[in-house]
Amino acid sequence: MKAIRCRGDSRLAQQADTKERILDAAEALFSEHGFVNTSMRSITQSANVNLAAVNYHFGSKEELIKAVFARRLLPLNEERIRRLDDVLAQGVTLERLLEAFIAPHLELSQDHEEVGDRFVRLIGRGYTDHAEFLRDHIHQLNKPCVARFKEAFAAELPHLPRKELSWRLHFLVGAVAHTMAGPDMIRLMAGRRISDHGNAQALVQRLIPFLAAGLQAPLPESLPDLELRHAG
Repeated sequence: MKAIRCRGDSRLAQQADTKERILDAAEALFSEHGFVNTSMRSITQSANVNLAAVNYHFGSKEELIKAVFARRLLPLNEERIRRLDDVLAQGVTLERLLEAFIAPHLELSQDHEEVGDRFVRLIGRGYTDHAEFLRDHIHQLNKPCVARFKEAFAAELPHLPRKELSWRLHFLVGAVAHTMAGPDMIRLMAGRRISDHGNAQALVQRLIPFLAAGLQAPLPESLPDLELRHAG
């Protein structure tokens, strides 16, 4: 019985290793070449597996793409919610809410340089490649976490109508995404290389007052009635 259990454990470990190698290969190739231009053959060759293994673990290329995003976004959002719970338990301020929301993204983008770089490019692909199923998938992965934070921000910013809050959170996410992806732009603005661009904590501390000021800004005298799809 013990020998059977050991063989079973070994088989499960081998399957888990195969699945991770497929995900690693797919993530690297998708981030570099995009989803359409990455073939299943190139993924199997990079992961050193056959097509049957990919079909066994994921079923299709579309499901593999979804799994690549879920592997990064689910633990990222779990960490954001954990930090939100800590803020709610210890005392809420707008600055602490912002740190809980943005720091995990910036930490992941800066941690393990190769993984972080792939993550940034992968997220960019998710929004620029024309794949409606993927935008919907990313939205669903983020939705529970964003809903929790949106309620917390609403409580801290009671002067903002809900639609305006959605717009400002939309701008917030854009600022964070650009910060993750834009070292060349800050180099252009400064006229030289900025040494702390790779320091996640330094970036967080620079972003928080900027974002807090934007969130707390008074409402304009008149606002156009613009709709924001998939807001918050």
